[in-house]
Amino acid sequence: WADTPEERTRLWTARHNAFFAALQSRPGCRCITTDTCVPISRLADALLASVEEADASAIPYFLVGHVGDGNFHVGYLIDPADEDERARAEALNHRVVARALELGGTCTGEHGVGLHKQGFLLDEAGAGAVAMMRGIKQALDPDNILNPGKVFTQG
Repeated sequence: WADTPEERTRLWTARHNAFFAALQSRPGCRCITTDTCVPISRLADALLASVEEADASAIPYFLVGHVGDGNFHVGYLIDPADEDERARAEALNHRVVARALELGGTCTGEHGVGLHKQGFLLDEAGAGAVAMMRGIKQALDPDNILNPGKVFTQG
């Protein structure tokens, strides 16, 4: 908890440095990350299940977040030359996001849908809402020059 701007800066700095510290714990690794957000009342369920699955995978990982708002991040530290490890980490990643939706949360807490969560946006919001989003995007960006292909594909 932070009561002053200085304390808040210290906490945010620690959070941002956690990623780089985790990378150093497995030299040469790459990190597959995800973020989700769940209702506070379901946060413990989401975290405990995610930790249980990650522990069972034997893939090194870290979990950080600003959980006071239900948002958390999981990072899987993989050997970039190990395709099986990558596939297992991607499966874990998808399970974390699917669980968040099952618990009444959202597929992304703050980092956006991007490329990897487009299917989850459809699961979360539904085809009608995504069609409406596409329509708004088309109206505001008719030449599709603003982040083309991110969030959803046009057309």
